[in-house]
Amino acid sequence: MPRFFGYNNCMILLNLSELIADPLGFLKQIACILPVMLLSLTLHEWGHAFAAYKCGDPTAKNLGRMTMNPLKHIDPIGFLAILLIGFGWAKPVPVNSRNYRNYKRGEVIVSLAGVTMNLLLAIVLSAAYVILFRLYRTGSYSWLENGILITVVQYGVVLNIALMLFNLLPFYPLDGYHIFELLFARRLPLKVFLFFRRYGQFILIGMLVLLHTIHFSPISIIGNWILLQLTKLSIMI
Repeated sequence: MPRFFGYNNCMILLNLSELIADPLGFLKQIACILPVMLLSLTLHEWGHAFAAYKCGDPTAKNLGRMTMNPLKHIDPIGFLAILLIGFGWAKPVPVNSRNYRNYKRGEVIVSLAGVTMNLLLAIVLSAAYVILFRLYRTGSYSWLENGILITVVQYGVVLNIALMLFNLLPFYPLDGYHIFELLFARRLPLKVFLFFRRYGQFILIGMLVLLHTIHFSPISIIGNWILLQLTKLSIMI
């Protein structure tokens, strides 16, 4: 299934005015986002492949997807969509759940593996942000003066939080849907799951369009709050 991800700051079509007004600045902004986006995407997909392998399914490993090479995970159309509209997808990691030593346990572990990698990366980058901001405030490190490295880490924190929270939503084809299906398989009628499998992606798109229309971004609110707390922490220590 596709792993959806995105970031509003690199929406070319929705930020044309900014691109026209300051093309160099806008391109620098994209240059700061893309490295952490590729790293986040790659770790997310590697996590799924590695978890599946550990649970008994070598499908992804045999097909060369248990790798940190981002080129193995990029979907050209999905990546282009990120640059144009800030929302896209990666290549799905192929798994065969029939190979899991324990089906239910394997489904849960593999489904949560990707978001777990994003959570771990967000924690590492948060620690890096606190350290770098602390060093930046001392003014004794010239290589931090332009703020580019701090900006990259900043984007990385917010992006991985966004990836983690978004993919946990219980809508097909996101990772959270598989957990939802496992938890409620015996409690809800089959037609509920068939409905979500058929219309889940359209519900997601509709939700994103609605949030953009009303200019409300829960991820931005959460991400900015976390960065504020990290900044306060770096000042306190």
